[in-house]
Order: sequence, then C-alpha cells, then structure tokens
Amino acid sequence: MIDRPKIASLFMAVLLVIYLGFTINYAWILVQDPSLLVQVMGYALVVLPLLGAWGLTTELLFARRASKLTERLRENGMFPDIGVTSMANESSRRNAALQEFGRFRKETQNNPDSWESWLRLGLVYYECGDKRRARSAVRKAISINRGV
Repeated sequence: MIDRPKIASLFMAVLLVIYLGFTINYAWILVQDPSLLVQVMGYALVVLPLLGAWGLTTELLFARRASKLTERLRENGMFPDIGVTSMANESSRRNAALQEFGRFRKETQNNPDSWESWLRLGLVYYECGDKRRARSAVRKAISINRGV
C-alpha cells in the first residue's frame, strides 16, 4: 500500500531543501557585493533559510513521533475503532466520527495523563475534520509520552 502522506511530505521536504539552497546561494552573492545596503539584504536573506530549516525539522520530528505513537497504539490494540476506515464518502466518515467523538473526549477528560487517550482524541478530531485540534491533541500525546 502506498503511504501518500509520507510521499507528499518527502516531496515537499525535497522542494524546500532545494529552495533553501537557492536562497542561501543568492544571499552569499549579495553578501559579497561591495554595497553595504546589498550586503545587509544578503544577511537578512539568510534568516529565511534558517526559519525554513527550523520549520521543516519541527514538522518532520512531529510526523515521526506521531507515527511511532500511532504504531504503538495499533500494536497494543488500542487504535480507535469508529468504523470510518471502510467508508469512502468523506461526509459519512465525518458523521461516524462525530457520533463517537463524545466517548473519546470523555475518556481523555477521565485520563488526562494518558498519551493513548490524547492520541485517540487527536485521531478522532482529524476524522471530524478539525485538524487544528487534532494536531494539538497529538502534540499533547507526544509531550506526555516524552515525559514518561
């Protein structure tokens, strides 16, 4: 089975690295110019690749850690079973996840120190279409797991 998100992430990472390389090269050209203003622009341009590298590293670490925790959840037989994997229609998947959402939210409220609960909640948030809260819950699961 093709892991499309992983391939897309890798493709975007390669594109970002190429972009960062071109940006650093251009910044180097500007820094070597005799004009002080152009040199300042060159040094300022170095900030973009640094921010890009930081962002890329942060996102790849998040993806790796989330993937490892999800795999552990599967291995332990604790992956949330909300019956959405077999549904092809996105609205059907979302409705099924919304119906089960309360159960996972309550489980997390009862076990706030359980990374498993937070990860399951994040996965259900994702299926409900709330990606911002999904990422937040998965980050909380990673944080709790790292503290163990």
